[in-house]
Amino acid sequence: MSGHPRHTVPVDVHLIAVRDGASGREVLLSRRAGDVYAAGLWHVPSGHLEAETVVDAVVRETLEETGVVVDPADVRAAVTVHHRSPAGGARIGMFFEVRRWHGTPRVMEPLVCDAMDWFPLEALPEPMVAYCRAGLDAYRAGARLAVHFQEPGDLIAYTPAADRLVLIPGPGSGPGALPEQDVRAFTEQAVGRITSWTDVSWAREESRVWRAHGPEGSAWYVKAHQNGRFHRREVDALRGWVPSLGAAGPRLVAADARLRAVVLTSVGGRSLHGAVHPPALQRRIFHRIGQLAAAVHSSTPPRPATNMTLPGKLELHLDAALPHLAPGDEEFIRATAQQGAGLAPLDAVSTHGDFQLRNLRWDDTADALYVIDFERSEEGPAVRDFVRFSDAWHGRPDLYQAVMDGYGRPLTPAEEKHLAVLGVLNAVSGIAYGAAHGDPELVERGLRTLARLRATRRS
Repeated sequence: MSGHPRHTVPVDVHLIAVRDGASGREVLLSRRAGDVYAAGLWHVPSGHLEAETVVDAVVRETLEETGVVVDPADVRAAVTVHHRSPAGGARIGMFFEVRRWHGTPRVMEPLVCDAMDWFPLEALPEPMVAYCRAGLDAYRAGARLAVHFQEPGDLIAYTPAADRLVLIPGPGSGPGALPEQDVRAFTEQAVGRITSWTDVSWAREESRVWRAHGPEGSAWYVKAHQNGRFHRREVDALRGWVPSLGAAGPRLVAADARLRAVVLTSVGGRSLHGAVHPPALQRRIFHRIGQLAAAVHSSTPPRPATNMTLPGKLELHLDAALPHLAPGDEEFIRATAQQGAGLAPLDAVSTHGDFQLRNLRWDDTADALYVIDFERSEEGPAVRDFVRFSDAWHGRPDLYQAVMDGYGRPLTPAEEKHLAVLGVLNAVSGIAYGAAHGDPELVERGLRTLARLRATRRS
């Protein structure tokens, strides 16, 4: 026992009522009015904990302030905020997410609330209580705990210049986790104050990418590479040929070889992976993809190749893929590899290395195409960038033609041979990797590629 007085603070409960709106997730806010704390500022429905559980408290406060009924079973813990006001008083705020309720929210206490409305989580209104804004920013970042200690002289209303939010990372590094502390510090040294983090990693163990949000609507991407080789490749590309793409690629803001981390400017659009577009728009997008591929491959002068198409890890990948292969696949793979060993090398150019729909983004509003993720970039034959992308045009000769029209020329007979060999070898490595890392989409794509190439060979 230290002998010091025990630290006792009030406990608040806050409702984060969320619905899907036209522009994404929306949250319910009310505006304080009358002779109350923070009059004129927006805030989520909230109140003090009484002689009850925190779940019962948020259900009670929701009914009293909004008139809607919430089933306790629909209450979800969102984030806890340790807050200190500018006057020095501290309290614990417990924020709860609710997505289902009965009734329509309306102002129930007009003496202390003069408005209630829905607002996009990504475009919160002003003026807003800084304490509440901290809770919502922490919620958007996927944090479970945050500290928001304001300083004497700070305003009650949120201002970007006095953003005191500190996100506390939880255990582990799964989806939704914050970057490590040293990565967060590196990012803030590069671009300034970060108010919230959004984990945008792909559902794979090694993918660690976050969208970092600044205090005035600015945003960056932060990536931590799984190994030094990927880090060097991405940094070399971003410093070398990517700037020649102009607005179609991100710009490198900062890189740290020790952390294997980079900070990049944000690009717009949505990933083309899984996207559905009308056929005419698809052809236009694929034409633009061909133009982008040509820009990548012409960003540096071609050089005589020093390596062959055949990679060195075929046996290792084949052993891992064997349990998933169809009868006859192994013989087909070995025969194709033998043919690849006899092919004359092609000239080497800058290549993206992972050119596929997942790493291409399309913005309908700006009519713009963007490319991301350069960790597999290296010099190689230009046709290397069509290996993973060829699955996207399979069965659609119009899309294949759109790509080639945009590229400015058809593939040469030599490139077609290399493409077939590289397609088989990439399918094997994809099956092996997907099976080892729980990625069924990679396994299925590899099996589909093998079946397609075997059918092509027979025909």
